[in-house]
Amino acid sequence: MDRRPWHSYYPQEVPSALDYPSVPLTNLLIEAAERFPERTAVTFFGKTIKYKDLLRQSFQFADALKRLGISKGDRVALLLPNMPQYIVSYYGVLFAGCIVVQLNPLHVERELLRHLTDSGAETIVCLDLLLPRIRNIREKSGLKRIIVTSIRDELPALKKALYPIVQKRKGSPLPKYDSEAERLYVFHRLLRSADPAPARLDADPDEDVAVLQYTGGTTGTPKGVMLTHANLMANVRQCGAWLYKTEQGQETVLAAVPLFHVYGMTVCMNFGLSIGANILLVPKFEIEMLLKTIHHEKPTIFPGAPTMYIAINHHPKSAVKYRVSSIRCCISGSAPLPLEVQQQFERLTGGRLVEGYGLSECSPVTHANPIWGVRKTGSIGLPWPDTDCKIIDPESGEEVPNGQIGELLIRGPQVMKGYWNNPAETSKTLIDGWIHTGDMAFMDEDGFFHIVDRKKDMIIAGGYNIFPREVEEVLFEHPDVQEAAVIGVPDEYRGETVKAFVVRKAGAGVTETELDTHCRSKLASYKVPRIYEFRESLPKTMIGKVLRRELREEGQ
Repeated sequence: MDRRPWHSYYPQEVPSALDYPSVPLTNLLIEAAERFPERTAVTFFGKTIKYKDLLRQSFQFADALKRLGISKGDRVALLLPNMPQYIVSYYGVLFAGCIVVQLNPLHVERELLRHLTDSGAETIVCLDLLLPRIRNIREKSGLKRIIVTSIRDELPALKKALYPIVQKRKGSPLPKYDSEAERLYVFHRLLRSADPAPARLDADPDEDVAVLQYTGGTTGTPKGVMLTHANLMANVRQCGAWLYKTEQGQETVLAAVPLFHVYGMTVCMNFGLSIGANILLVPKFEIEMLLKTIHHEKPTIFPGAPTMYIAINHHPKSAVKYRVSSIRCCISGSAPLPLEVQQQFERLTGGRLVEGYGLSECSPVTHANPIWGVRKTGSIGLPWPDTDCKIIDPESGEEVPNGQIGELLIRGPQVMKGYWNNPAETSKTLIDGWIHTGDMAFMDEDGFFHIVDRKKDMIIAGGYNIFPREVEEVLFEHPDVQEAAVIGVPDEYRGETVKAFVVRKAGAGVTETELDTHCRSKLASYKVPRIYEFRESLPKTMIGKVLRRELREEGQ
């Protein structure tokens, strides 16, 4: 058996192996500012920042952190949506020799407290709207420094004046605070008083951790993934090789995926900087705002999640009022990409949309279908350069033949250093350099990989193994279904049985009986859902991954 048949399906422009310079991740921003000092690096609600200014502000923030007493190896948490201060903070933390701790702005106090105490972060950069949550956990968390910033600070003059009024009307007035009485620091004041001199980062790229990326917690207790400078640089280089038609200093990346998510961090921000792109920062996924941004700013690259492409496909004015034809290439991650969604989006934009795959432990991308070349519908595509993969029998640990389902293992330069302060979990997941993903998959004869489902999501009904993804794909094929999620629920006779949660398309009235008939025509009878629940929406992570765990917990 050819261990790596996927190389023969690489486009001729994509090498199977790459060179990886041993430099810190901060070199991305330094080199971009040297090559494109006057080019727009960031666009945010009409305001732009040039590359030279983005670098200068990052140097200033690094200096500000050092003046606050922060030293190499300290963890600094970011609790921010997609906004210019995110990129400045991220790179400022790295220039200071510290570790970025990525936090989700949607998390509640309990979740934030868990991540802050686990990471040992004593400093946080926080959006003003989220300050009340941090106030409530400050004493328990061990936080010594809170740096507050606002979306308002980065808006053009008129929008800046209107912002507090708009927030009040939305029911989210800006919180008031006394920086001296509360021992808070204000982001823009720190920058003004800081030294813009270049920061010299003394780092060992292979050993020094750049980012603590907490896993989403969809399958258990979140863990802090340690991603080194070398891990993240490698994934950026791999991304550049795969998107070989991108042009330096010419592209515009739509950053609708949250930057605190490992996918947005790498494919939108870090890769965007590596090619001198204009990064369009969208702080919240709202379909009208997104379409207006696409129409006016004309992005060429749009990394996203299936839910984002679905929303564009089904918006009544996507093809009439808004021009979306600037989009040339998209890699979809975080969830399976239904064929109908892919085809409709490509018809709408004229661009290319392919499914990819990754995980936090791999910085995150490991696979994608070729954007310009042979691709296989329903597959996650081919392993990226220097990424080795195999499918093993989860019981015996032996590698299985092509076409046989087993657990997907991955090895490559983007694979994490380990879990933060958790050697026990590290030893279970990272064995001899191989990440055990927990995903059930198979490799076909051409080296394309197909995810069947997560081991923990597999349903065992009457002794039969049922993979939710297969059932969901069939449900998606029905013309009246917009979204679907499948879980196993207890059943007295079968042990477990299949339950489907369905979101109908606007104006559709598909019934349980109609879906049952549809599924029975395409699935073995034991795989057909026995229970249907129609909903207006499904619970998702901020990046759009359906939370099956939450659906299961609702019924307990």
